[in-house]
Amino acid sequence: MKQIVKKHPLAIRWFHWINFPVLGVMIWSGLLIYWANDVYRIGFGSTTLLKFFPDTFYKALNVPYRLSEGMAYHFVFMWLFFLNGIAYVLYTIFSGEWRYLLPHRRSYKEAWQVLLHDLRIRKTAPPIEGKYNAAQRIAYTAIILMGIGSILSGLAIYKPVQLGWLCALMGGYKMARIIHFVLTIGYVLFFLVHIIQVILAGWNNFQAMITGFEIKKSKKLPADTNENPPANQ
Repeated sequence: MKQIVKKHPLAIRWFHWINFPVLGVMIWSGLLIYWANDVYRIGFGSTTLLKFFPDTFYKALNVPYRLSEGMAYHFVFMWLFFLNGIAYVLYTIFSGEWRYLLPHRRSYKEAWQVLLHDLRIRKTAPPIEGKYNAAQRIAYTAIILMGIGSILSGLAIYKPVQLGWLCALMGGYKMARIIHFVLTIGYVLFFLVHIIQVILAGWNNFQAMITGFEIKKSKKLPADTNENPPANQ
């Protein structure tokens, strides 16, 4: 027997679907800006093991020579990202949804068990308390903190003189730019893992973020073997 179970309120779904394309444009426009000064690499001394990103990458995506375009898009969508994020945080606080998102003291241990289950190393996953498992609680809380970090480091880069105190708090202009870049890489990795998890979870999970409910199979009650007890003698 199938049962309809409510999962995501309308507001949460709106915040999710607004944030998805906005963050995508932010990453894309940030790439157009980064092209003008792509200094980051992994290596030691004069030896480079990995560069973000090779020239062929820029040419394939038609990224070069679009700095002003990237800045225009980035600064416009920055406000959409900021306002949507603020509205989401305020809603989770006042609606009580934060209770489903914040990790608890067992979350880190259970998140490791969730990972082992996803990798097919562990047969059973730990029980879910509320809407999200431990790994999701940690990831969704982390993405909120990352959003705050992106806003603060972005403002420090955007107005390093007017917001000198914020730039200093970030460790200076160069460090603020590194923080902003690392967080962007974190968003990309989150996107990839999130999409893979949605695919593995199946259509029912994806549908819940559109309609707000899941369709689950309810457990059958055991047959009553003593339906007609004998009369007392």
